[in-house]
Amino acid sequence: MPTRRRILAGMAAATALPRASWADVGAPTHLTAAKDPDGTFALYGLRGDARFAFRIPLPARGHAAVAHPTRAEAVAFARRPGTFALVLDCATGRVSHRLSAPKGRHFYGHGAFSENGDLLFTTENEIETGQGRIGVWSRPAGYARVGEFASGGIGPHEILRVPGTNRLAIANGGIRTHPDRGREKLNLATMRPNLTIVGEDGEVRDVAEVPQAMHQNSLRHIAARADGLIACAFQWQGDVFAAPSPLALYQPGGSLTFIGEDQHLGRAFAGYAGSVAFSAPGDSLAITSPRAGLVALIDVAQHSLRQYRQADICGVSADHDGILATDGMGGVHRVTAEPRRLAQHALAFDNHLIRIGAG
Repeated sequence: MPTRRRILAGMAAATALPRASWADVGAPTHLTAAKDPDGTFALYGLRGDARFAFRIPLPARGHAAVAHPTRAEAVAFARRPGTFALVLDCATGRVSHRLSAPKGRHFYGHGAFSENGDLLFTTENEIETGQGRIGVWSRPAGYARVGEFASGGIGPHEILRVPGTNRLAIANGGIRTHPDRGREKLNLATMRPNLTIVGEDGEVRDVAEVPQAMHQNSLRHIAARADGLIACAFQWQGDVFAAPSPLALYQPGGSLTFIGEDQHLGRAFAGYAGSVAFSAPGDSLAITSPRAGLVALIDVAQHSLRQYRQADICGVSADHDGILATDGMGGVHRVTAEPRRLAQHALAFDNHLIRIGAG
């Protein structure tokens, strides 16, 4: 635990940091990691017109990033099981802080800010026990680690703040891994994925478990609507021909309602969903499968869906005009009833497209 002197020193240093807003760095609407043609990696600020606002080099492949709610600052996470995260000043392109997972931990590639941006929450694996932990870091104290709490399960992957609240939603995937075994899955027979809702103090407010009959449906990615409705995207660990739906909805205080079973969405997606997002109005959502080269657009009220083919599509996020998506070949797409390509860039976008100002 940081000492009072260290926290005060960090707060003094934080006051000297540039205070540029997102408007000052080209008004990007989204963040995304990508691989450039020369094999190097970078974090990009993507504008609403699908052009780039900035590019900041990364030392290795990124997974996801999280944008500070007001400052032109982002935290980029290494791909699981990475042990570092970089705090990037998007105005200058410099690394202002480097976060290291505590000894015996690794990050899972995602994080979330508190509503005022003073706290950062990171999903982590306690390697010895396999239990999920949420790290708490103080931005005013120079991103000092100031606490942690249980994630509510094994393998917490994505975490987000429920819009307009001080509650956090945690996707506990249920899969135990160990860095010495690479990305090998060690507990497929006993895994128990769940969605856990906690306060910023770690107090559990609700838990929605995946039914036992589909306990190998690993919850990985989530998206939240303004009213607290949460979309959940899954990755099936069993026989792909028996894959259940990769999509469920959670109402606050309720259980998981799976969507797309009658359209055989699990099989169509090869049991693998890469990302999920609501549209800005919240009346529709999109879920992607890079393995199957599919994106499904779902009417939230009617649960009806349309499927569209696009090779290696994965990143998806709300934008001002509906839903934006990226693929591994550099394409940027607007996903509507009649989807269209907005741009084609000479790079390979990674898994996620993060909306700035979300939550």
